[in-house]
Order: sequence, then C-alpha cells, then structure tokens
Amino acid sequence: MQSTESGVVILACGNPSRGDDAIGPLLLERLRTWLKANTTPLPVTCIDEFQFQPENALDLDGQRLALFIDASLTAPAPYRLSRLAPAHDPSYTTHAMSPAAVLHVHAQVGRTPAPDGWQLAIRGEAFELGAEPSPAALDHLAQAERLVQRLLMKSDRGSWLAECA
Repeated sequence: MQSTESGVVILACGNPSRGDDAIGPLLLERLRTWLKANTTPLPVTCIDEFQFQPENALDLDGQRLALFIDASLTAPAPYRLSRLAPAHDPSYTTHAMSPAAVLHVHAQVGRTPAPDGWQLAIRGEAFELGAEPSPAALDHLAQAERLVQRLLMKSDRGSWLAECA
C-alpha cells in the first residue's frame, strides 16, 4: 500500500528461487521487520517484484526518494549505491526494465515530480536455479541492510549522496 505523503519508496527485485538473486527480496523482508520497530523521518513504502516493470513508474508518484535494490554480478563487494537519472534504454523492448528506465517512464506518465532515484546493487556470486543464497551474498546483504537503515533515518539528498562515496 502506497502512502499519500511524500516519502521513500523501496523497490526490490529478484527471484528467491535463483540463489543470490534472492538478495533484493530478502533485504526487503528484513527492512519490513525493522520498519515495524523503528520510526523514520519519512514514510516508507516497500514493493517487491521479480523484475522492474513499466507499472512501477506509478509507484514513484508522490515520493521524495526512490531506492531500487537488486543483486549484481558486477557491483563491487559488498554493494554499490549510486544516484540515478531517468534514461531511455534498450530495456523498453522487454518486460524487465532498468531502474533508470522506470524513472524515465515516470517522467512520461507520472502525475507528480519524479523522486530522487537511487540504485543499490548488492554483489552476488551464484544465481543457479534452486540454489540457496551464498555465504558471501548473505554477508553483503547484512552490510547493505545496515546501509539502508542509515539511509532511512535521513531524509535529505546530501546524506544519501555521502553514502555513495
């Protein structure tokens, strides 16, 4: 359920049946538990998907900050947090979209100004069907969880930018 107040929307994608690809959904599950016990400066909306889709552009309406979370084979360990800019990209030709493409779609169809977009790419190593998350990925997940908790306790772009370094 999306809040009508300007807040933070967290969109995490991944397939829990594909080893380290479960990192996004696992982190979102942990964050939901943490959010029940903690008060953040802005309301937080959590959305999990198997992959980012055009429909996710509407989830950005009315939000101040948008954090996209996914596992990555190319991110440095344990994770990479980066600022996003809306971008039309080749992912428009498939059902799955990049976070930058979701922001671009929002610019086209959104009813409110686009939120500041951020991508958290958490390093994964093994994505085999039926596999459990690897020990390394679970360690990266724990470190990413602490990062997102720090981010959610701050409501300004400068604090989030400082975490990118």
